[in-house]
Amino acid sequence: MPAKTPMDDRTVPPEAVTPLIRGVAVLRQLTEADGTLSASGLERATGLARSTVDRIAATLARMGYVRLDGRDVLLAPPVMELGNAYLAALGLPALLSAHADALADDLDESVSLAVGDRDGIRFIHQATRRRAMSLSFRIGDLLPAERTAPGPLFATEWTDARWHAWRERRAADPEDRGFSAVPPREHLSSDEDFARRTQRAREDGWALDDQLIEPGLVAVSVPVRNPRDQRDQRDPRDPRDPRAGGGRIACVASVVSHTSRHTATDLRDTLLPRLRAAVAEMERELREAPEPRPGTAPAGLAVWTGASKQELGREFVESLARGLTVLTAFGEGRAELTLTDVARATGLARATARRALITYEHLGLVRQSGNRGFALTPRVLSLGYPPLSRVSLAQIATPHLAELADRVHESASLAVLTPSGEEVQYTARAATSRVMSVNVTVGTRLPAYATSLGRVLLADLPPEERKLGDLSPLTPRTTTDPATLRATLEDVRKRGYALVDEELEAGLRSVAVPVRDRTGRVVAAVNVAMHAARRSVEECVRDVLPVLMETAGRVEGDLRVAGRFARVAMA
Repeated sequence: MPAKTPMDDRTVPPEAVTPLIRGVAVLRQLTEADGTLSASGLERATGLARSTVDRIAATLARMGYVRLDGRDVLLAPPVMELGNAYLAALGLPALLSAHADALADDLDESVSLAVGDRDGIRFIHQATRRRAMSLSFRIGDLLPAERTAPGPLFATEWTDARWHAWRERRAADPEDRGFSAVPPREHLSSDEDFARRTQRAREDGWALDDQLIEPGLVAVSVPVRNPRDQRDQRDPRDPRDPRAGGGRIACVASVVSHTSRHTATDLRDTLLPRLRAAVAEMERELREAPEPRPGTAPAGLAVWTGASKQELGREFVESLARGLTVLTAFGEGRAELTLTDVARATGLARATARRALITYEHLGLVRQSGNRGFALTPRVLSLGYPPLSRVSLAQIATPHLAELADRVHESASLAVLTPSGEEVQYTARAATSRVMSVNVTVGTRLPAYATSLGRVLLADLPPEERKLGDLSPLTPRTTTDPATLRATLEDVRKRGYALVDEELEAGLRSVAVPVRDRTGRVVAAVNVAMHAARRSVEECVRDVLPVLMETAGRVEGDLRVAGRFARVAMA
């Protein structure tokens, strides 16, 4: 008999991988809980036994997808590689996000891109404004179609089966409590109201959200059609035909504001024309973009999972780890893969890859596409992406700094250069338990020229952009000669680290290394600071520097994953 799981009352295919279903359930519950749940909370939310939850958490931690902090399980940036695989395969964020960002800058309003996800919409890009009252939706958040501006536009392409599924969902959850990204519905609306909005969107080619999500929030949306996607064509003279609008809807672009700035009517009258112009540029981008070249698929994943199983024993759920690697086989230029493609990319046996794909199809994470092909669905973004899509560099670095401080028994910090370019600002820190320790709090600013952190950051800048400021002597050992400091910065740039010996404060010695983003630009620095009596300069270079560089590498790895399609705040 086909099995049923505590997480899904639908019949599970007999070839589905039960540990994979359970692992996906854990990731979804962590996502719904905004990234953190206790093990007992996961036990209650999933209906799984505590021992099963512990084994799944240990496996996900081994993969870097979660962190274990006492009794809590926390999502970690590497889990975003699952959502990144979908976004890279989709290709739209890479092609269209710059246009959305430019429109947001031009209008000084938030702009979003969304795709349809069954009878809901899911965000794939957000360009938000920094205001006290600003848009709080995140990449990956799922909203009910009927409470949004993009929803009626996507519904113009719904099949009868999709409309039926939407009505069933509405009847089962009239207050939208299954959508954690929106508040429960206060005033119920009829199915006919959404049907009328859909018909109006079909006729107008745009749609409004006049405070449907919550009071004060308004939006106007226009579909971005893919001229290369002309499936299911009928009569191009029929306005309901996708071809009549230039192709099927690839995504929907929206301008979002609040009623203190614009009414819904004002959005339509003043901002809709500029939104339409931006969408025309997006459609031109889709029309002229070359076919993506297949990127490099991950390698050696099956070997890694085997080694992890051997090391951790029964605490490592190998079928879960191997199943998750199947999602990362997709990516840029690899939007549709055959079973053979997936097996080759992951190193898994065809039978193992096939069972994982069957499981994902059952869970709605994969759909069959084309001739014996498979493609990821937007639902992959439900696996940890929303809570981490607005993670800051400080949040990324903090657990790595704590581990570093534990290993070297000294304080560790992360800092960025201030806008003036003359100071560093501490943004994350891990202290050590010593009677005498370096006491600098987050938010502290210090002169860049006299700190190891500052010298690393200054060294990455072109010489003409380095602002050295007033080189006042802070100790008898402070470098105050501009020519000497410039030579020191060139040396730091070549060596890849800075060591400052009692130049900021007598008795304080520190060593720092850069943290680089995906482009190779130095965006921050990490250091270890100590009393000079505890380690000589030679011991700092020999014993501390390698561990510090290893830590910076881990921070950079997380930053590359988190910053691929989402913005990571540096300060």
